[in-house]
Amino acid sequence: MKLKIYTDGACSGNPGKGGWAAIILEDTNQSSISGGESNTTNNRMELMAPIMALKKIKKKSEVTIFTDSKYVKDGITDWIKKWKVNNWKSSNKKPVKNKDLWIKLDNACLKHKVTWKWVKAHAGNKYNSLVDELAVSKTK
Repeated sequence: MKLKIYTDGACSGNPGKGGWAAIILEDTNQSSISGGESNTTNNRMELMAPIMALKKIKKKSEVTIFTDSKYVKDGITDWIKKWKVNNWKSSNKKPVKNKDLWIKLDNACLKHKVTWKWVKAHAGNKYNSLVDELAVSKTK
């Protein structure tokens, strides 16, 4: 199964009331999921979106995840390797922020063949705009 997933997170205040959302595309089928937290950060919401989307996919699949968060894309494709080697310390020797969610995302990725793509935010991409609206709606 080949899927495309668009994810986004939003926060009203940082920290503040946050929302996350994902749109899952399979052939012509489209579904969306979203949620929020009352006191969180934008980065935590950006991480929650792909975690929750990957949890929804029951069969091992080829998944392309589109995110406008370089934090998420670079973190899961590059930085996490060093964090694991350095016992979850960042390059400045401080504990990695949001370690709990990075571990969840890393584990969720193991169940599928995941490719990560960065998309520019607010640049007219239909699904990025839709997922942004959905995430922002959870911050109200």
